[in-house]
Amino acid sequence: MTILLPTPRHLTLNDGSCELPENGFVVLNSADNQALRLAGQQLCGALGWEMVAGYLPSDQPAIQLNQLPNCVPHPQGYELTIEAGVGVVISAETPSGIFYGAQTVLQLIAQHGHSLPMLRVRDWPDFPNRGFMLDVSRDKVPTMETLYALVEMLAGWKINQLQLYTEHTFAYRQHPTVWAEASPMTGEEILALDAFCRERFIELVPNQNTFGHMRRWLTQPAYKHLAEAPDGCDTPWGWFDEPFTLNPSDPESLELVRSLFDELLPHFSSAQVNVGLDETVDLGGGHSKELVVEKGAGRVYLDFLLKIYKDVKRRGKTMQFWGDILMNHPELVPELPRDVIALEWGYESFHDFAGHGAIFAKSGIPFYVCPGTSSWRTVAGRTDNALENLRNAAASGLKNGAVGYLITDWGDEGHWQPLPVSYVPLAYGAGLAWGLDANVEMDAAAVASRFAFRDSAEIMGKLAFDLGNVYQTTDIQQFNSTILFNALQATPEVIQNHLNNEDETVVERLQKTQTQIEEILSRLEDVEIDLPDADLIRHEFTWAGHILRHAVQRILWVKNGKDADEAQKLARAAHQLIADHDTVWHARNRQGGYRESRERLEKMVESYG
Repeated sequence: MTILLPTPRHLTLNDGSCELPENGFVVLNSADNQALRLAGQQLCGALGWEMVAGYLPSDQPAIQLNQLPNCVPHPQGYELTIEAGVGVVISAETPSGIFYGAQTVLQLIAQHGHSLPMLRVRDWPDFPNRGFMLDVSRDKVPTMETLYALVEMLAGWKINQLQLYTEHTFAYRQHPTVWAEASPMTGEEILALDAFCRERFIELVPNQNTFGHMRRWLTQPAYKHLAEAPDGCDTPWGWFDEPFTLNPSDPESLELVRSLFDELLPHFSSAQVNVGLDETVDLGGGHSKELVVEKGAGRVYLDFLLKIYKDVKRRGKTMQFWGDILMNHPELVPELPRDVIALEWGYESFHDFAGHGAIFAKSGIPFYVCPGTSSWRTVAGRTDNALENLRNAAASGLKNGAVGYLITDWGDEGHWQPLPVSYVPLAYGAGLAWGLDANVEMDAAAVASRFAFRDSAEIMGKLAFDLGNVYQTTDIQQFNSTILFNALQATPEVIQNHLNNEDETVVERLQKTQTQIEEILSRLEDVEIDLPDADLIRHEFTWAGHILRHAVQRILWVKNGKDADEAQKLARAAHQLIADHDTVWHARNRQGGYRESRERLEKMVESYG
C-alpha cells in the first residue's frame, strides 16, 4: 500500500504503472535552475539517473521539473503527474513547490522503485509556516551531524521552519562565562546550518529568550544585578531560590538583550527572530514590585515587550514571542503592533487553542499555534495526548486564521527522552501542518515506521507509539508529565504522598505496566530499520523502556516499605542505567549539559541508601 507524508489534499490514483528505465534524465526547467538543483540531485540519486537543464528530446525518459506561473493556487503548491509514455512531471510556481513535489516522488520511489503508480496530485499547504522547535538549552545541545540528519528528515516532510530554543547555548563572544560549560552552537556552525536549511527551503529562525528563563545568565555574578529577584522569590510554581527573570525596570536589562541580538542575528538569513518572553513568573517579586503595584504586571510586561520590539524592528526583523503572559491580560492584546507574531502554545490535549487564538485574531495579531510532542518529562512520551494536542492546534489554528504551526520539543528536567521518541508525534504534526483534512486520520505509527524509522518490518512506529502510552496503565495522571518520570526524580516521601491517594489496585496496575513494558521491548528483536543509526535507535528505546521499568519498581519499593535488600538491587540497576544514559547521550549530543542531566539520576541512586 502506498503511504505518503504528508498525504496530498488531491490525489487521483489511476490503473497501471509507469515503468522508469535504469537510465534516464531529470530535467530542470526554470529561469533559476540552481534553485532546483538539490531536488534534481535527490531524484537522480534515488534512480541512478543524470541531470540536465533545459531541452531534452521527447523520446528520452525523464522526470521534468517545470517552474511555471499560476499552475497551482498557492506559491508552495505543486502538481505531479505520473503517466506511462509521459514519465514524471512536477510543475510549480516556485522552487519550493518543485522541491515539495520532488519529496513526494522520492517517497514513491522508496516504496515502488522504478515501477511507479500512475497518478495525479494537486497539492498545497494549509499553513504557510510549518515549523519544528527543538530545545537546545535543557540540557542537550545536538551535534552538527544530528542537526543535519534532522533537517533532512524535516525537509522530506515539507516542514519549512526550524528553531533551536536558546537560553545560553550560543557562543556569545561578549559573554563567555555564561556558556563556558555548555558546548554551545558557534557562529560558524549557525552559518553552516543556515545554508544547509536554505538549500532545503527551511528557514532557520533565530530563537533567544530575553525576559524570563534567564537563570543561566542571572546566576552568574556579572549578571545577577540584572535579576528581578536576585535571591529568589515565591512564584506560582513554588519558591525559586535562584533568579529567573530580567528586571524590566533596569535599563541595563535592555542593553544586555541588544548585545545578544548584535552577536546572534547576523548569523541567520531569516527575517524573523523569536525573542521568547514566556513564563515571567517572578515579575513583581523583586526590584519591579513597586512598578507592578503602580501599573499592573501586564502593563509592565507589555512595556518591556515593546522596547524589545522597537529594537527588533530597527534591525529590519519581525518579532515572534510566546503569547502566554498576554493571555493572562487579554485586554492588552489590542495594543500589540500588528507586525509581531504571537506564538500560542499549550501542551495538554485540552488546551484552549480556539479561545486564545480568537483573542489574537480579533485584534488582528498574526499568530502561530504551537503544540508539542509531549515527550519531555516522560522519557518515552505521551502519545495519545500528543496526537490530540497536535490535532486540536491544527483545527483551532485553521478556524482562527493562524499563519503558522510550530511543533515544539522541550527538554525540561534533564532532557532524558531520546530524540527518536518524538518521531511519531513529529511525523503526525508534519502531516497536519501541511493539510489537516487529508492527514487527520493518518495511522501515525505506520507512517513513522516508514518515514522516520524506515522499518521494513513495520514494527518500530507501533513500538514507539505503545511505549509512549504505557504510563496510562498506571491510571495515575499528572499534568504535562507522567508518574513514571516523576517517580525517578522525586524523593521516596513524595512518591508515598502520591500513593496515599491510590487504592490497593495500584499494585496490580503497576505490575501490569511492567509487563507491558517488557512485551513492547521484546518487539525490538524483529525490527528492520534501514538507517545508519539503527543500532542506536534500538539502544535508545531499550534504555527508555528499562528506565520506565525501573520507575515502576521504584514506586513498588516505596509501596512495600522500602526494603533494604531491594534498595541495593535498585541501586545496582540504576548504575547500569546511568552508564547507558552516558552512551545514549553522547551518540547524538555534545558534552555540555550532560553532567547536570546525569546528576538527576545520581540523586535517585542516593535515595536507595
